[in-house]
Order: sequence, then structure tokens, then C-alpha cells
Amino acid sequence: MQNPTKANFTALLPLVVFLGIYLIGSIIAGDFYKIPITVAGMVASIVAIAMTRRPISETIGNYSRGATDVNIMLMIWIFVLAGAFAASTKAMGAVDATVALTLKIVPEAFLPVGIFLAACFTSISVGTSVGTIVALTPIASAIAEQTGCDTAWLVAIVVGGALFGDNLSFISDTTIAATRTQGCSMRDKFRTNILIVAPAALITLCVYTFSNQHSLNYTPTEAVAPWYTILPYLLVLISAIAGMNVLKVLTLGIVSSGIIGIACGKLSVLDWFSTMGAGIDSMGQLIIITMMAGGMLEMIRLNGGIEYIISRLTSRVRSRRGAEASIASLVIFADICTANNTVAIISVGSIARQIAERFGISPRRTASLLDTFSCFIQGLIPYGAQLLMAAGLAAISPVEIIPHLYYPMIMGGCAALAIVMQWPRYNDK
Repeated sequence: MQNPTKANFTALLPLVVFLGIYLIGSIIAGDFYKIPITVAGMVASIVAIAMTRRPISETIGNYSRGATDVNIMLMIWIFVLAGAFAASTKAMGAVDATVALTLKIVPEAFLPVGIFLAACFTSISVGTSVGTIVALTPIASAIAEQTGCDTAWLVAIVVGGALFGDNLSFISDTTIAATRTQGCSMRDKFRTNILIVAPAALITLCVYTFSNQHSLNYTPTEAVAPWYTILPYLLVLISAIAGMNVLKVLTLGIVSSGIIGIACGKLSVLDWFSTMGAGIDSMGQLIIITMMAGGMLEMIRLNGGIEYIISRLTSRVRSRRGAEASIASLVIFADICTANNTVAIISVGSIARQIAERFGISPRRTASLLDTFSCFIQGLIPYGAQLLMAAGLAAISPVEIIPHLYYPMIMGGCAALAIVMQWPRYNDK
């Protein structure tokens, strides 16, 4: 039997097949809807299973364990509840009322900035980018529809702000994983992190303020729906900021939207159930590709793909800058292979700590690099939970969002400059 921990370059073939079919095929076709992402996932999964030298029953079992991993199942439950919540709130008028109120209050020139700041604040309070995307994407999508703005652009603003907060929040899984694996305090990691990502956030705000590439054209109108129809969104945001679990938050949102919708005559009980069912059905493709990705990436791990990446990136480290670059590269490739930034940090955390100790890199500096670069790449992979969720709620392709993800790209550039310039310097004192 093949040693599952042995480094193996060919184990990465399914990932290459997936990206090749979906990204390159779509680019050649000139349309990202021509090649369904589920087809690319199916072919890559078949390749992952076919190239494994184990009995087929054992291989299928390993694939299935990856597809039904606890993190995958949690993500699927979020998808299910998010679909029901989004459909319920739209049917009872919460989306329209929120959009009308937003367009009335926020000046046209500052609407993108307002959306970005709202996503930043929500995410840093909630500690999860996915929860932020669930709450704000339907609103951004509806604003795009009413203003004639590019939907992918506004949704990308939400995703960028969500990643900003996820990277800095004290209750974020990535922060917890990074600080625990490196043995530093969250406060020290935050102080290091903010000096790297704050410039990226300010640059992004300037882009949204002064760019007229996506000008908005709308006439503010009075909200036609009663004020209380926005209560489901307020409950979701307040409960999430208070630290409630995202599953409980979404359940509260579903129940409140149903009760308010029925009470104000917007929905009947049967309409509410039908609407929730339609919302859940709309998440079917996301659920399928998420399970396929989990199974495929588990096969890559078992066949030595991640071990190969780790061994190659750490074999020629000679300097402090090289060590920090290798730590960044490790977590980037691990995230590409796992599609989960928290899992990626945990996977390479111990190796990163060994490299840091060897080259005199402080734990808080290492934790900051792990968290920042994992969030950077997590926001750019089309099969990650963030883009899948945002694309599903906005009914667009994940790849349509990527060109507009200014903040993650700028954040990655700032983090790379921090390595080259060895800044901030006080972290090693």
C-alpha cells in the first residue's frame, strides 16, 4: 500500500485537472457559464480516485470521508440555511426595504465605500467571512439590480470587506488557529496584522471613492415596505455581532422573516415553506461542488500532494526573507489544496513555527503571515466557501467576482512588501 505521507508530485494532478477544465476551458469559451463547475469537479474527482493505488472500496471510503468531513458538513448546513433565509427575506420584502433605505440615506458617491465598511465592521464583529457574506450579499445584489451597477463588482466589495474582518477578528477561526500554532497572544498578532492590512484597506477605500469605472445611476425613493420588514436583517446582524453561532443566526433570521411576512400579509404559511424550499434548491450546485472538493482534496492529502509542496518549499530556505516567503508560500499552497484557510493554517502551522524559530522570526510575525496570506488566497480561489456562497446568493459565476476583488489583491501585495521591506520591525523585539 502506498504511504499516504510520502511526498508525491502526481497527487496534485486532480487539482490541475479541475482548474484546467474550469478556468482555462471557460476562458477559451469566453463564457464562465459554458462549463459548469460541478462538471470540472466530477472529472477531477474521477481522476483523483482512478490514480490511487488502493482497493476501490477503500478509495471511495477515503473520498467519502473527505466529502463528509465535519467542516464540509458545517459549510453545507450554512448553505442550506442561507438559501432559505435569502429566499424568505426577499419574498417578505426585507431586501427591497433595506435597499430602498440604503439608497435614500447613503450618498451615491459613497455607496461602495459604505458597503465595504459595513462588511468590514460586520466581519470583524462576527469573526466569520462566510456569515458576513450571507448577511450582506443579497442586499448588495439587489442594490446592483436597482442601480444598474455590475453585480459582480458590488458583491466583490462585500467579499473584500468580509475578508478584512476575518483576518483581524479576535474570534475568527483563522486568528485562533494562527495564534495557537505559533504560541502568541491574539493582541500581539492583531497589532502586527493591522500595520500590514490597514494600508491595503485605505487604498481600497480610495479606489472605491474616486473610481468612476462603475458609476451608479439611481434616484432615491421612499421605502414602499413598512420599516419592520427590515427586522430580519437587523436581528441577523445584531445576533451575529453578539457572538451567536452562524447556524443559530440564520435560523433566527428564517423564523423572524416568516413570522413578520405572515403577520403583515406578505406570505402565507404555505408560501413561506415553498419559498424556503426554492431557496434551498438554489444552493444545490454549491452543495455538490463543496462535497466534491472535500473528497478530491482529501485524496490529494492522502496521496502526498501537500507533503510534496511542503518539502519543496522548505528545502532551499537560506535567509530570513526567504524563510518568511516560504511560510507565506506554504500556507497559500495548502489553502489551494484544502480550500479552507483555517485548515491550511493548522496543516502547516508546526512547520512554519520550526522555520520561524530557526531564522529568529517572532511568533506574532509568523502568525500574522499565516493569517494574512491564507485570507488573501482564500478570497481568490473560485471553489472556496466565500466565493461559492457569494456567487450562489447573487446568481453569478465565482470567476466573475475575482477580477473585482481589489482588497484581497492589495492586501496580498502589502503583505509581500512587508516581507521584502521587513516591516514592521518592532515585532522582533
